[in-house]
Amino acid sequence: MEQELEYIYAVHKAGSFSKAAESLHVTQPALSMAVKKIESSIGMSLFDRKARPLELTKAGKIYIASIGKILAAEEEMNAQIRDIDGLKSGSLCIGGSHFINTCILPEIMTEYSRRYPGIKLELLEASSAFLADMLTERLIDITFTCRDDIIAQFTHYPAFHDHILLAVSSEILSLECALSADDVISGKHLHAECPCIPFEAMSQLEYVILSEGNNLHDRAMMIFNEAGISPKIKLEISQLSTSYHLAGAKFGAAFVSDKMINSNENGLSFYRIDSPVTERLFYTVLPKREYTPKAVRAFSELLRP
Repeated sequence: MEQELEYIYAVHKAGSFSKAAESLHVTQPALSMAVKKIESSIGMSLFDRKARPLELTKAGKIYIASIGKILAAEEEMNAQIRDIDGLKSGSLCIGGSHFINTCILPEIMTEYSRRYPGIKLELLEASSAFLADMLTERLIDITFTCRDDIIAQFTHYPAFHDHILLAVSSEILSLECALSADDVISGKHLHAECPCIPFEAMSQLEYVILSEGNNLHDRAMMIFNEAGISPKIKLEISQLSTSYHLAGAKFGAAFVSDKMINSNENGLSFYRIDSPVTERLFYTVLPKREYTPKAVRAFSELLRP
């Protein structure tokens, strides 16, 4: 990419000339002069310099969109050239939520690294929405979600299912339909004949739920609405693993994924819930592009059911 275009893109990403100059290792006056030269050539400003952080003008938005296409074309060309050597070298940047990174990816990444030791792996952790933005900007190569609004924006492939269960200390609630950790690991909760927790019992509990904006928060609210329950929400938090451990500490009941449960759990009982929203299908999502690098395709294939 030409240097002047790189400068404009850097200013857009940084939101200021000073930060962009620092990242580019140039002086701020030199950077400002380069940008003004382009603005003079097109007769329009690209940035609203009164806004903090800087905002794009209408002309600037068109310019940045065009730069994005140039970057995407360069990236795909370089990927095709690198792929001539197969998967002997290269890199792969993966983005996932804390749940995905701790409960789903470790074994997949280990197998991928075993098969393709020359590929350098990078793992980032953030929310699904933030990772979708990073994928749009091509700051990551691949991520995972069960949110329909995000899935629709990208190339996507089915990756894995999980099932939402209710976790609660056996000292708080102990019913005949309770499942042990070993029951869940063996898949007992997946059978149609496995009994569900009565909604009346659910209405008596206090809950730790994930905060608004999280997919499991939305599904928990759907479950409550379907059951006609006005939930007693004791705490809202951002991490699924935290709600899980709080349930184990008898703080309250929590909705958890069956993918989290291992045989070391003591004192927790798990309950199947009579609701269709307890089953989730996660997708691998990739940027929409003409050419998908072999390193990305190989990782996606390891996750397909």
